[in-house]
Amino acid sequence: MSQKQGGGSAAEVFLAFLKLGLTSFGGPVAHLGYFRDEFVARRKWLDERAYADLVALCQFLPGPASSQVGMAIGLSRAGYVGAAAAWFAFTMPSAIALVLFAYGMAALGDVTGAGWLHGLKVAAVAVVALAVLGMARSLTPDKERATVAVIAAAIALAAPTAWGQVGAIVFGGLVGLTLLRAQAPVDHVSLPLSVSKRTAIAALLLFFGLLVGLPILAANTQSQTIDLIDAFYRAGSLVFGGGHVVLPLLQSEVVPSGWVGNDSFLAGYGAAQAVPGPLFTFAAYLGAVMGPTPNGVLGAVICLLAVFAPSFLLVIGALPFWETLRRQRSAQSALTGVNAAVVGLLLAALYHPVWTAGVLNRADYVLAAGAFVLLFMWQAPPWLVVLLCAAAGALFSALGPI
Repeated sequence: MSQKQGGGSAAEVFLAFLKLGLTSFGGPVAHLGYFRDEFVARRKWLDERAYADLVALCQFLPGPASSQVGMAIGLSRAGYVGAAAAWFAFTMPSAIALVLFAYGMAALGDVTGAGWLHGLKVAAVAVVALAVLGMARSLTPDKERATVAVIAAAIALAAPTAWGQVGAIVFGGLVGLTLLRAQAPVDHVSLPLSVSKRTAIAALLLFFGLLVGLPILAANTQSQTIDLIDAFYRAGSLVFGGGHVVLPLLQSEVVPSGWVGNDSFLAGYGAAQAVPGPLFTFAAYLGAVMGPTPNGVLGAVICLLAVFAPSFLLVIGALPFWETLRRQRSAQSALTGVNAAVVGLLLAALYHPVWTAGVLNRADYVLAAGAFVLLFMWQAPPWLVVLLCAAAGALFSALGPI
């Protein structure tokens, strides 16, 4: 593929996505709306049907859908360098903001009992509850899929490890393949992307090779750096359904191991709602606050690259085969079950660690309910709700037990 495959330049792609990276609040669904306005309606880099098909591809793949759509748009416009430019420009603003937040947490010393910190954890309750509701409406609209979601939640809570999450996803896929029947795929157009099958196969082999090989390497090297890469690469490889679903996967990797305290984990998750760009930049915060080295800026870079690496490999690897795969009813059915299981994973995360750490008394319950109403009914921007919850937490702490 040439570096100017779509007639554009990497610099043009970078500037377009930098604007979006600085202003795209609201989560992955909102990001896709911003992308459509910018690249279909205004710049006309893609037509409506091609963009819709691109979104369908990235929803089918594990990983952060909005970031993957951005990578693919950059790829179509300016080749592989364009894909990297789109990712870097869209991701760096929020990653830098979260790393600065991590350093601010460190400068404040022990903030475990701080009221504003607890307010961030309460905000996370409302944000995750809204994500569960939104995903349940679209992904579990019938009794069969709702049942799959509840069983997946039970599996995740019974086995609160990364492998429990994987087991729930596999369960959903098997149920979908054997019991659920997807609708016939709609007509679509070919994507405006050109990746050779040889390149795609190499990318897929590398993706699966790292997914299988990194745990083996980590078990035999005693290297914290390899452990980090393994944990965050695996999380980035197994997330279906959007950025919020990375919460239980990362929590099961970094909290039980003692790398990050649960309070710091949930505070960072709350702060991630107040910045634009992809929620996966939460990985940069975790790398920065990590107890064992590497941490700080180096830890942030390692974790950020590791969690996004699967997305690059999967987007490149899937493109030449997407036209065939979309027509396979069995693939659609398996994905239907996986998506239902994803709702269950997020439902489990809503209970633990989010609810159990955030709602400790009546005041917390009222604050969480109020934050949810602001998000759901009033359509308040998440960053504003996060700031209000932090302020309310500080006020409650000053007033004493309520």
